[in-house]
Amino acid sequence: MTDIDRLFTRLDALLDRLEPLLPPTVQATDWDALAFRWRRPGHLQAVRHPQLIEPEALLGIERQKALLARNTEQFVRGLPANNALLWGSRGTGKSSLIRAMLEHFGAQGLRLIEVEKRDLADLPEIVEPLYERPERFVIFSDDLSFEADDPSYKALKATLDGSVAAAPDNVLIYATSNRRHLLPEYQRDNQDARVADGELHHGEAVEEKISLSERFGLWIGFHAFRQDDYLNIVFHTLRRMQVVFEESEVRPEALRFALERGSRSGRVAAQFARDWAGRTGL
Repeated sequence: MTDIDRLFTRLDALLDRLEPLLPPTVQATDWDALAFRWRRPGHLQAVRHPQLIEPEALLGIERQKALLARNTEQFVRGLPANNALLWGSRGTGKSSLIRAMLEHFGAQGLRLIEVEKRDLADLPEIVEPLYERPERFVIFSDDLSFEADDPSYKALKATLDGSVAAAPDNVLIYATSNRRHLLPEYQRDNQDARVADGELHHGEAVEEKISLSERFGLWIGFHAFRQDDYLNIVFHTLRRMQVVFEESEVRPEALRFALERGSRSGRVAAQFARDWAGRTGL
C-alpha cells in the first residue's frame, strides 16, 4: 500500500467518525400539507394523516365554538383577528376545537403548525419562512403551563407582543391550558397586593403572571360538563359510530364510567362510547 492509499484510508476512517456528529440534512417543506409539526433542527414536517374533527361532532361547547369560529373566519378572510387562549377543565374539547377549525377552514387556506412547549423558544425561526406564504397559519401549542424562568415562556411573550420583529399578518397562535394565566399561582403572590385610594393594585408577581395571558386577545373558558351534557355526548358519539343501543341501558353504565374516573367530560364520554361499542361488538 502506497502512502497515498494509506492517507485515503485514514481520511475515510476520519469521515466515518465525523459523520454522526454532523447536523441532519434539512428537508424542504411540503407546503401542500394541511398540518405540520415543528422538528428540530429547523424543519416543518408535514403531517400526512392529520386528525380532523368535524365541528358538529363537538357538543356542549356551542358558545366556545362560535367564538373561535368567528375569530378564525376573520383570520382566513384577511381581517383583523386575535391570538386565542383556550383554558379550563381537562377533557372538555379545547384541543379538539382547534383541530375542528382546520377541518372547517382548511379549504379556505387555513394551516395548522403544532409546536410543543419545549420548542416555543424556536418561534422566531418557525415564523420566518411564513412571511411570504399565501396560506393562513395557526401555531397550535397544547396543554401549556410554565415556570417563571422557563425560556419558552419568554419566547412566547415576545412573539405575541413585545418583540422588535413584527409578527406576520398570516400567523396566529392558538394555545390550550388548564390554567388561565399559564403560570402556577401561589398564595404568597397575593400578599404583596395593596389598596391605594380604594383601588386594588396587584404585586409584581401577579402582574408578571397576568402579563402573558393578557397578550392573547381572545380568552375562551371551558368548564366541567353537567350530567345531561355528558350523557348527550355519549349518545351522540354512539350514534356517529352507528351503534344500536337503548338510552335506558347505556345511561347507568355511562354514569358509572364517569364516576370511576372522577370526571364528566367530552373525553370521558368518547372513551366510554368506544368501550361500549367494542363490548357490544364482541
